[in-house]
Amino acid sequence: MGAYEEVFQAAVQDREGFWLDAARALEWEQAPTRALDESNPPFYRWFPDGVLNVAHNALDRHVAAGRGDQAALIYDSPVTGTQRTYTYGELTEEVARFAGVLRDLGVGVGDRVVVYMPMVPEAAIAMLACARLGAVHSVVFGGFAAKELAVRIDDATPAVIVSASCGIEGTRVIEYKPLLDKAIELATHKPGKRVILQRPQAEAAMGPDDLDWADAVARATPAAPVPVRSTDPLYVLYTSGTTGKPKGVVRDGGGYATALAWSMPNVYDVGPGQTIFTASDVGWVVGHSYIVYAPLLAGATTVLYEGKPVGTPDAGQFWRVCAEHGVRSLFTAPTAFRALKKEDPDGDYAKKYDLSRLRYLFLAGERLDPETYRWASALLDIPVIDHWWQTETGWPIVADPVGIEQLPVKPGSPTKPLPGWDVQILDAAGKPVPAGEDGAIVVKLPLPPGAFPTLWNDDDRFVSSYMSAFDGYYLTGDGGRIDEDGYVFVMGRTDDVINVAGHRLSTGGMEEVLASHPDVAECAVIGVADTMKGQIPRGFVVLKAGADPDPEQLRAELVQMVRDQIGAVASLKEIAVVAALPKTRSGKILRKTMRGIADGLDEPVPSTIENPDILDALRPVLRKE
Repeated sequence: MGAYEEVFQAAVQDREGFWLDAARALEWEQAPTRALDESNPPFYRWFPDGVLNVAHNALDRHVAAGRGDQAALIYDSPVTGTQRTYTYGELTEEVARFAGVLRDLGVGVGDRVVVYMPMVPEAAIAMLACARLGAVHSVVFGGFAAKELAVRIDDATPAVIVSASCGIEGTRVIEYKPLLDKAIELATHKPGKRVILQRPQAEAAMGPDDLDWADAVARATPAAPVPVRSTDPLYVLYTSGTTGKPKGVVRDGGGYATALAWSMPNVYDVGPGQTIFTASDVGWVVGHSYIVYAPLLAGATTVLYEGKPVGTPDAGQFWRVCAEHGVRSLFTAPTAFRALKKEDPDGDYAKKYDLSRLRYLFLAGERLDPETYRWASALLDIPVIDHWWQTETGWPIVADPVGIEQLPVKPGSPTKPLPGWDVQILDAAGKPVPAGEDGAIVVKLPLPPGAFPTLWNDDDRFVSSYMSAFDGYYLTGDGGRIDEDGYVFVMGRTDDVINVAGHRLSTGGMEEVLASHPDVAECAVIGVADTMKGQIPRGFVVLKAGADPDPEQLRAELVQMVRDQIGAVASLKEIAVVAALPKTRSGKILRKTMRGIADGLDEPVPSTIENPDILDALRPVLRKE
């Protein structure tokens, strides 16, 4: 039995003991005596008698242990040309002072604070200040449309909103204050005060309910950490792409902190004093977990990066950051690497920097296609770790646990489930399918610590959306298979499985074939309605920089590749070469939106879209105008 199997089985055979032992990595005001309260399924609660403060665990205890001079957070902003390093001592002081600002505005245990910020250190400081007071933060991606921000304000009913005068998206400066003012005007709930960080790129006009961040902090006295119950909410994070009433994923403090503290050494192989660079945004779950909380809980150094993988100013910025700050583990989305591959197909930028301290590349957020895996592996010559998880789960479900044992890689698979995750594949009737066959990916309840215990103010929707399709299981919404070696293959959302003349086919499988063509940087396949076959697939490909094939020849090659590798039944005949694909800000391709437009529906543009112009340019192609 290998090391991974031993650890996995330990969590199966003695769940209580395994997670109570993991919880000892934290400092508790009142240590838990039991791991799990199973009295009210599916509403499971972890460490129900534990009391702690998550911000204390992320900051103060490291200072008390004599590591106050170690770097905690490195702010690196190529879009403004600035860098700043905060030690654990400095970050603790900043967080305590801003917690004092919030406390003086009446924020206490259980109160909500909406954080609407760009990728600046103050975003992390605001989150940790809320945690210090036992308040509940709800981070809304900076620059979100006013209407969507208003919906979240009405759902979370915050006492205070923390924002900034502007954010910088690529080369554009986006003023936040007019968006925030409009959102408050639209919202039914009217928060009290707004704390505004003024940035020199665009200063905001201040109103009577607005406080200047710098002035407020200068007047504040530091606030001490407030111990709260393990089961109290730490934050509410709204899932991307929702319509109507958003789903507010609730995260508890004790279970989440325990899972994150366990994951840092065991999954990411990052410990105290080592550096992780998570190229995401604090508005997403990846940013919550692996920019802010997990690295600091582990006593590591985290890089907070304000920029893009390409264009700010070039495709070498990730490598510069890794070289300058001694990054051990880099974590980003596959779409970022597809952008790098498109702009710099030969990896020339990476060759300019000393990447000798970079040990691992972790990718998550969208399916890692084998071609991108192979390109990244060849470029960096280090382990490229695909792993799979969701906003709802808070930390990885399936991953290669390199801190325990590096498992053999199978391209297209994020390897095996982590301890606590009982992953299974079921058919439509809820019956387990044989190894190697596709079905719905589910997780047997109870979910491990760190996963969401419910939705904000909506237990009924928690049950109906996630827990009712198969009794006793969490429905992930993804489809895939588990092979005879226990490796999980995630082929995409179950609504990305199409039915062609009675044959159920994965668009992810077709994308895998298209992506393997040497001229293709990235691609998407969608199923569109067809009167004869029910659905037929349509492909869209983006070419690598410098590639200039004959379009008809390229289409013929791609069609033949799909026919050879999947079969004629796939019927993929329509492939369009496009300049770019529409995506969310977190890098997910908007396949559902593309499919709706192609089917002639009045498809709403998701609030999470990164660049609406790309979708507008694609509409005529989707509609065949």
